Amino acid sequence: MVRNIFKSTIAASLGALLFLGGCTSDFEQINTDPDALEAGSPTNQLGYVLRSTAAQYGAIDATETWAGYIVKIQYMDNFAYLPTNNTYGNKFSCCYRCNVQLDDILEQTEATAGEFKNIRFAARIWKEFLWLWCTDQFGPIPYTEANKISDGTLKAKYDSQETIYTGILSNLKTIADEMAAGMGTDELGGGDFLYEGKIANWRKLCNSLRLRAAMRIVNVAPELSRTTIEEVCGNPSSYPILDKSEDNAYFYWQGSSPYFEPWYDNSRTRDDHGMSNIFVSHMKNMNDPRISVIMKPAATDGEYRGYENGALSAPSNIRTISRMGAMYREEEAGFTPFMKSCENYFIIAEAALRGWNVGMTAEAAYDKAVRLSMDDNGIPSADADAYLAGAGKWDGTMERVYMEEWVALFKNNLEAWSLYRRTGYPKAIRESGEYPGKFCIYGSDHNDVPFRMPYPNNEYLYNNDNISAASSGIVDYAWGEKMWWDTRTNVK
Repeated sequence: MVRNIFKSTIAASLGALLFLGGCTSDFEQINTDPDALEAGSPTNQLGYVLRSTAAQYGAIDATETWAGYIVKIQYMDNFAYLPTNNTYGNKFSCCYRCNVQLDDILEQTEATAGEFKNIRFAARIWKEFLWLWCTDQFGPIPYTEANKISDGTLKAKYDSQETIYTGILSNLKTIADEMAAGMGTDELGGGDFLYEGKIANWRKLCNSLRLRAAMRIVNVAPELSRTTIEEVCGNPSSYPILDKSEDNAYFYWQGSSPYFEPWYDNSRTRDDHGMSNIFVSHMKNMNDPRISVIMKPAATDGEYRGYENGALSAPSNIRTISRMGAMYREEEAGFTPFMKSCENYFIIAEAALRGWNVGMTAEAAYDKAVRLSMDDNGIPSADADAYLAGAGKWDGTMERVYMEEWVALFKNNLEAWSLYRRTGYPKAIRESGEYPGKFCIYGSDHNDVPFRMPYPNNEYLYNNDNISAASSGIVDYAWGEKMWWDTRTNVK
């Protein structure tokens, strides 16, 4: 099915090139391929966007280390904690390329919007997902002037995160209200690789993204955060959320070349990554039953063992270090997680602890969140019961919520890194590393993992004036000025 998307896209592109290349008086008739699409099929374009997003969202990009999950154990080129320009440049451009495709879906269907109501909903929701994903990595980005070339805007200004977040939350609320008023009858088609045409799940995703974005800004826009979360939680019939493992927003890969799950694809020819000592130590200390699914014991002695984040040198024997579990690394048709239902309930637990009216107690929301995470990992309910009665028992603290959320977000590395930047948990991330106080080799002392992805080189080449203003507070590519919503102190 993925191949069909590219066939359609290639056919449309070739048709356009032939049209432009003709030079006879009848060029339009002669150079038009009757078998080529005049425009991309909306469902094919949606599929292309979802696949492209998954390739970048699920890529091996250093966030797995910044989140405290996975470390390099060979070819120690990441001790500076920075990815390559190809990595972050591709992520940045993916947001804008995919938004062009989604805007095209909306433009194509605008005249007959009532007949394409559902695919327009999906396109609009994914636009907001992309903006949130991009700004959480880079900070200020082109937003209000982005992709406005047809209007003559060749060099887009960079908007503040406050502007971007306000826009995202406003747009998601508008979509949520429209969906509550009535959804369409059109089929999403084969390009809906996320939910296989279940528009009800897209509706849940819309409201779940509202919770994610709202809690992210709790320390800088507490009233907008509270009112958004209370509105969603206070009216579940109008604003349903992802609430079971089957609702998880997972992109499942086709499982044949070149559409392998990224970690599987990497493991076919390389073995450069092992588990972080931060993650292994926490799961062992908690006697967490998910450990046997998330990671494998070391080959040498059957013990779970991690390695240091940002180590300067490789272990003397890489077989002494645990690897990712089969479910996460050894499935050619494995998944890239965009959002898990358990995330919603950790957010609700935190909101309840803050005294907000969310229709559940913090303990009930926490219990549901942990059980959903256990279910995500195939852990029997009896083992989940034992965990919640033992080391994972509710203790009424934010720390317990944050640490459990961190475990549950495994493989959703960007969200775990964002959780850390917002909350400072797990604290061990700052306390790790055999290069104390030096998280970067560029000359300045840094006592924390990067605050952001570096801006891509092309922006400095082609939009220098605007990016120079946006990056004036950045130090050593990824430190200095933090995210708008990152209010931690004593980090540099």
